[in-house]
Amino acid sequence: MNDRKPLHPLMLAGTGSDVGKSIIATAFCRIFLQDGYSPAPFKAQNMALNSYATPEGLEIGRAQAVQAEACRLACHTDMNPLLLKPQSDHTSQVVLNGRPIGNRDAYDYFRKEGREELRHAVCEAYDRLSARFNPIVMEGAGSISELNLRGSDLVNLPMARHAGADVFLVGDIDRGGVFASVYGSIALQQEEDRRMIKGIIINKFRGDLRLFEEGRRILEDICHVPVLGVVPYYKDIHVDEEDSVDLAAKSMHAAQGKVNVAVVLVRHLSNFTDFNVLERDPRVHLFYTSNTDDLKHADIIIIPGSKSTVTDLYELRRNGVAQAVVRAYRDGATVLGICGGYQMMGMEVCDPMHLEGDIERIPGLGLLPVSTTIHEGKTTRQTRFHLAGKEDDGWLEGYEIHSGSTVLTDDSAAADATPLTVNEQGETDGCRVSSSCMGTYIHGILDNEAFINSLLAPFAERMKTSGSPFDIHAFKEQQYDRLADHVRAHIDMNKVYQILSEDD
Repeated sequence: MNDRKPLHPLMLAGTGSDVGKSIIATAFCRIFLQDGYSPAPFKAQNMALNSYATPEGLEIGRAQAVQAEACRLACHTDMNPLLLKPQSDHTSQVVLNGRPIGNRDAYDYFRKEGREELRHAVCEAYDRLSARFNPIVMEGAGSISELNLRGSDLVNLPMARHAGADVFLVGDIDRGGVFASVYGSIALQQEEDRRMIKGIIINKFRGDLRLFEEGRRILEDICHVPVLGVVPYYKDIHVDEEDSVDLAAKSMHAAQGKVNVAVVLVRHLSNFTDFNVLERDPRVHLFYTSNTDDLKHADIIIIPGSKSTVTDLYELRRNGVAQAVVRAYRDGATVLGICGGYQMMGMEVCDPMHLEGDIERIPGLGLLPVSTTIHEGKTTRQTRFHLAGKEDDGWLEGYEIHSGSTVLTDDSAAADATPLTVNEQGETDGCRVSSSCMGTYIHGILDNEAFINSLLAPFAERMKTSGSPFDIHAFKEQQYDRLADHVRAHIDMNKVYQILSEDD
């Protein structure tokens, strides 16, 4: 921690879900870093399929890993001590301090019984974090005015009370009804909580900002809270999203003159950020699809990770996508499976303990001579590795988050298979039967230039005029700075610092 006067913690709370709390929090993380502070992110409870492994091999929500990156910090479970990973419409896996502690029905989870133990755990995590960093940039979840959940809330205003945080309420003007949502969110609070709300941020504005000048005055008059800024909608800044809310919009047909990469759009897709680098590589046209005709035109097909491998594999077999992938491979397409996708590419996936449902065994795509068994426990770790047989390419980086184990089958096809990677400890991962058929448990493998170049090598002639490889690390740094500049330009940071510095 530096020698600047400490700031109060701040919480970005929302009038609802998807109003932009995570991205505004990310911007504040980078702004405070630029201004000489030592910020760190914190979200007591996150619900997301898109998770990340910490350096200690524990699991947190991807949004807090991104925010840590904006702070130039290694991510830690104290930044997101409680993670809920949906497994169905009604149940979630509960991850506490980076480790799964079981599956919970939504009704059982949100009842008050046992909540104080979780509250104690998330408060302890916050206390540890705040002892090391300042300011703490906290993020709420969903809406702060879910009155029926007030007694069991761990992440919004009760957490802000524990931290002594100043709360900035974020409203999304793009969805409409911003006056009602902001005013209602404040008016519905108990007086103790209402006093913590020190500012309003209007997000995702489209058009001429001068048209909302009267709107700012009206909000301040009726809410008695200053409007700290109106942040315009943007499309030209690229920071990892919290969840795959807009993947359907990225579904498009193949393009000419580039390597066409199709990501199979499975229902329980997880860690969709695996594909961000490829999506922006100028040599590549990447699209998401579950259409069998689209797969015919793909040069490379990637089967992604899934939070429910058995269920998604069953659906791919039922709707014909599995058969379309096999046909595309036989017609010359490259197929890569990552994590759950790697499991699906094998001969079978077995779930003898019924951890994912009622199906005990389901045939895989039969592209790799491996068999997977789902079992209790989870592998979570960051890893450094090299491609098997390509040690000269140097060390690459990624992370693993998976349940189950995958082994070679005892047949002649397995004799011709090789591991895809070897890590620093000499452990092998994945399976490769040719340059056009392979699978791996490593998320983030596509963030490595050496692996992307290897994957795209068969299409070298087409790429001659498509541009140079993509530097993900330089790109991310540039995007965090651009996001900070965008938010700084439209939020009164002098007022923000005044609020965060005022004596209690």
